[in-house]
Amino acid sequence: MITTLLVANRGEIACRIFRTCRALGITTVAVYSDADAGALHVREADTAVRLPGAAPSDTYLRGDLVVAAALAAGADAVHPGYGFLSENAGFAAAVQDAGLTWVGPPVKAIELMASKTRAKELMAAAGVPLLAPVDPAAVRAEDLPLLLKAAAGGGGRGMRIVRELGDLPGELTAAAAEALSAFGDGEVFAEPYVERGRHVEVQIMADEHDGVWALGTRDCSLQRRHQKVIEEAPAPGLDDELRDRLHDAATAAARAVGYRGAGTVEFLVTADGRPYFLEMNTRLQVEHPVTEAVFGLDLVALQLRVAEGDPLPSAVPPQPTGHAVEARLYAEDPARDWQPQTGALLSLDVPDEPGVRLDTGYTGGDTIGVHYDPMLAKVIAHAPTRTEAVRLLARALERARIHGPVTNRDLLVRSLRHPDFVAARLDTGFYDRHLAALTTEADESGRRLAATAAAVAEAARNATSATAGGFARFGAWRNLPSQPQLRRYRSESDGREHEITYRPTRDGLAVGTEGVRVVSAGRARVTLESAGVTRHFDILRRDDRLYVDTATGSYTFTALPRFTDPTERTEPGSLLAPMPGTVVRLADGLVAGAAVEAGQPLIWLEAMKMEHRILAPASGTLTALHAAPGLQVEVGALLAVVTDAQEEPTA
Repeated sequence: MITTLLVANRGEIACRIFRTCRALGITTVAVYSDADAGALHVREADTAVRLPGAAPSDTYLRGDLVVAAALAAGADAVHPGYGFLSENAGFAAAVQDAGLTWVGPPVKAIELMASKTRAKELMAAAGVPLLAPVDPAAVRAEDLPLLLKAAAGGGGRGMRIVRELGDLPGELTAAAAEALSAFGDGEVFAEPYVERGRHVEVQIMADEHDGVWALGTRDCSLQRRHQKVIEEAPAPGLDDELRDRLHDAATAAARAVGYRGAGTVEFLVTADGRPYFLEMNTRLQVEHPVTEAVFGLDLVALQLRVAEGDPLPSAVPPQPTGHAVEARLYAEDPARDWQPQTGALLSLDVPDEPGVRLDTGYTGGDTIGVHYDPMLAKVIAHAPTRTEAVRLLARALERARIHGPVTNRDLLVRSLRHPDFVAARLDTGFYDRHLAALTTEADESGRRLAATAAAVAEAARNATSATAGGFARFGAWRNLPSQPQLRRYRSESDGREHEITYRPTRDGLAVGTEGVRVVSAGRARVTLESAGVTRHFDILRRDDRLYVDTATGSYTFTALPRFTDPTERTEPGSLLAPMPGTVVRLADGLVAGAAVEAGQPLIWLEAMKMEHRILAPASGTLTALHAAPGLQVEVGALLAVVTDAQEEPTA
């Protein structure tokens, strides 16, 4: 019997596992890096053990330190969560060798599925359909497009799409380097890239008594950088025959490796309905809540039950009901190449509505650092039908109060309401086709109205007389200028500037925004009437940043004058770090004096588990190079300077 469980992970998944442990009466132990000393998962655990350092390689990836922490804290079991060491057979063996219960699959199953190439060989022998492998050394033009994949890992690391034969050598090198950095194994393989394919997976739960459950399907086709963004269960639009084929193939895969515990078998489904095995994840998946919602199960509780040696509750799983959709809320800017964002998270409040679930590792007041994945939370909606679940999730995200770094919240809402998603026309190229439209600000009148509300709140904040509750009586002011006052704001979504004028009157406050009347004005809440429609605005100010929340969206403004942007302090052609991170490599032969082409990748920067390419802004000469592999840089740091060929002096 498990009495004390150490979770060898952090953030949202650690908090998620602790929630089940509390319900089962199990004592919890957290591990944490120095960067996570004040993190939510540390605050929620009964006991916590420090792993000195900040980088994952020094902390959460040190299996020896994690096992020692479990023993020191008196734990009798270890749950790996997902990511980090969750699919590391050596770690699983070390846990068991220390006399601890491993809440995961057998070591042998992890080993067999650890390499995608070996897993495909095993699945072929079990009769699971596969895409034919392609030898990178023998690729011809007719074999394109290809997908390069790391053999020993997931999460989009080491994956590249190759559409031009001339790009293959460079992409192979880049994929192998990224795979080696992320997983310690640079093996890369190639397979055909299926255009308009769907990512569909089957949740498996198995015990040591020959019981295997196939818990329906999930569609995870909406992805960025080969990482999932929106997932749902069941996968829509699959006929009964295809569902049965997927269930049978997943069950065969689990039995082929003697699986035990929770796992996921992933498939690529072509536009004409043909399924192909991709990989088997020998762990819990990030998107497991949608399966839990549809089947009414706690998969973590089942993992613990199986780890204790008990059978699954019945020979067959419960019947599914309804539909569930999950959205991953990231601290990132989709409009700027998905750049991860850091800083203080001032607020993270999602409406507590029936059918809505929030899984998170953060609360308002926490800090988002540079060392780990930028996912803030998962928001899940469950309803009787897909239409209702999608609508409920979009509305919950729209009404959420998220203040601090830029997030992908608006993208999620627009994605859920996009005609293709609503009609379940899903494939992995969704964002390739629609990202530009989904990140384009079109609501100019709404943004102008929000800026007006911000100015009114600022005026109320400066009022000399206010009623209880923070609402100002502008007509009672004395010694106020009679001329209109001006406030200037810059919208953080598109950089546009707004000038808002207002003037105190005997009856209250008059604003210069045409057709707008101030109904009430408070320091934190403003009500405006425009075109006969009354709208409420909630305003939060922190330093020079104002967050304006409405019933149909949120806006962020910076009060001007603002601090000079780093790009305004440097010479043209300067390459600045777009975020804090570590330089992982430079382009081959990159030295001062080298000729470069516009758009050429020059520097690779790693931040929050993702690599970002720094491109040459123009064709010309690299006149300065300050970056070097291993260098840690802050946002705005000068990495290199490219002198435009058109500006270079001629002899």
